Amino acid sequence: MEDKIQQFKQLVEESNNIVFFGGAGVSTESGIPDFRSKDGLYNQKYDYPPEEILSHTFFMNHTEEFYKFYKDKMNSLKYEPNITHIRLAELEKQGKLKAVITQNIDGLHQKAGSKTVFELHRKCT
Repeated sequence: MEDKIQQFKQLVEESNNIVFFGGAGVSTESGIPDFRSKDGLYNQKYDYPPEEILSHTFFMNHTEEFYKFYKDKMNSLKYEPNITHIRLAELEKQGKLKAVITQNIDGLHQKAGSKTVFELHRKCT
């Protein structure tokens, strides 16, 4: 395992065109629950599925309920970036990391200092 870690470190050291693809696993380290784990949002009971609650249509039709869910489950202002967010921002400042591509909408990559962050989400139907 140590050999693999050293190989990875060497790859990062020698690279100047890195793109990071990430998702919920990065932010769970900061305390933000994911959607799919045993305790995730998909395994909790709501009147509507989380992906519907987080849709534009739901927001427009049930604004108060949207904000209640957001305040209870999605408000990430109390969370801080973890070592992964911070290290990625450092790699970007060094010119090694060109972009972060994430499904996360918590803003922790930006809070850590990353400038080029693409938040990609699939529309649920």
